[in-house]
Amino acid sequence: MNSNLCDTCVNYVYDDEYEEYNCEVNLDEDDLVRFLSSRYESCPYYRSDNEYAVVRRQM
Repeated sequence: MNSNLCDTCVNYVYDDEYEEYNCEVNLDEDDLVRFLSSRYESCPYYRSDNEYAVVRRQM
């Protein structure tokens, strides 16, 4: 998976306790295995952090 996509994802947040970024998506066991084995072409849980896209939809 492209880590650049993670940088722009709403689910990728900074954890002050561990001082690192983590994905907050809660995967079940099957999804985690598929995700780690790279069977996904792209992350199915990716949501853009682009605030302008949200505003455009509201207009």
